[in-house]
Amino acid sequence: MPRSFAMQRLLDIAFLDAGTIDAHSRRFAQFSLFDWLVAGRAGMMQDASRIIRDLVASEGGRERASVFGLPQKVPARAAALANGTISHALDYDDTHFAHIGHPSVGIYPAALAAAEAAGVSVDQVRDGFLLGAEASCRLGMVLGRGHYQKGFHQTATAGAFGATIAAGRVHGLDRKQMQTALSLVATRASGLKSQFGSMGKPYNAGIAASNGIEAVELVTRGFTSCDDGIGGTQGFIDTHTEEPGDETAWARMPPEEFVFDDIKYKLHACCHGTHAMIEALLQLGRNPAIAATAPTRIEVTTHPRWLRVCDIKQPRTGLEVKFSYRHLAAMVLSGRDTASDATYSDDLCTDQKLVALAGCVEVLPDDTLSDTACRVRIFWKDGSTSEASRDLAQRMNSDDLEHKLRRKGEMLLGPVMAARLWDLASGNGSAAALGAVIRQDGE
Repeated sequence: MPRSFAMQRLLDIAFLDAGTIDAHSRRFAQFSLFDWLVAGRAGMMQDASRIIRDLVASEGGRERASVFGLPQKVPARAAALANGTISHALDYDDTHFAHIGHPSVGIYPAALAAAEAAGVSVDQVRDGFLLGAEASCRLGMVLGRGHYQKGFHQTATAGAFGATIAAGRVHGLDRKQMQTALSLVATRASGLKSQFGSMGKPYNAGIAASNGIEAVELVTRGFTSCDDGIGGTQGFIDTHTEEPGDETAWARMPPEEFVFDDIKYKLHACCHGTHAMIEALLQLGRNPAIAATAPTRIEVTTHPRWLRVCDIKQPRTGLEVKFSYRHLAAMVLSGRDTASDATYSDDLCTDQKLVALAGCVEVLPDDTLSDTACRVRIFWKDGSTSEASRDLAQRMNSDDLEHKLRRKGEMLLGPVMAARLWDLASGNGSAAALGAVIRQDGE
């Protein structure tokens, strides 16, 4: 299949008739909006959030869009940059494993920044996000595993195209304008996995959202681009992957199927690649006494792709702990709460009992496992073993998922704010109301 096919398929998604979007997919878009709002509100006071907020506030400009924790509005591009960074600061947002990316933090900031300026409804914001996320997942599948393994962060690369579609749909671009915007953002889309464990990782999400807004606003002013910056010669696919997965990516297109529906939500405040391990260990039960009676060895078997993502052997900061199989396994087994972001302090890295337990953890690759699965085995001093496994690919009942997400919101923000955000995410309001609730004056 020619690579030029990608642009037309992305445009087909971007201009899907709203009347053909099924309620099931829209419900997941609602879940993601709520989860994004929760992650953004909860992450407002992180150091990365303070810095990026200070940057966009200091630059001034036309007041058009809202930023988490900032009383005044800022230009739409600045708001998208800040909100993408802030909402990913805790690394507590949704993940799509088809291309290993975080859709909400790169796309909802662009959708909302465009929507506040356009004065549209929450329903339009959610639909823009859903189609942008679907497009970014499909393009991420085209870019394939090699793109991610090479070191590109799909949240920022494929995500920039999703952000462009979301903002462009809200702005009301026509098909030709959208094609130009997608071609244009191809020369801006960027983001590296080398930033994992630092403020640069959430910044990648902000870059994706900002790039989408920039491309759309340039096109509305008459800016031009090459015909096909995605699938054309020396376009994004040509230059960013050696083994494109075109056939799989374009099978069963929307509205027949939304691959977005496989979205996964974090119930632990750390890299999603570690969650299958955490859940498997939790099956064996928390035991605060383990730190005193350490096992002789703990085997964690995972897909080899994660060894370059979340296998920091000796984390130096609380942020790096979120990307350390060894430290996270020790935390679970010693009764530390992996769901609360407050747990991830720098002190974890120098806690001698935790460091000793982490030293018993051996992380093993197994390419026969799916990248959503993990096996754990604990070897005890008496010669016995404990084993468990978990695969995140198994879908959770949507009603159960709603309950868990709302509980997560209540834990992070309290029941009153969580209820307010749920009401807004359900479509009971406007983009302006969404903007108000993320600002400090939305308390």
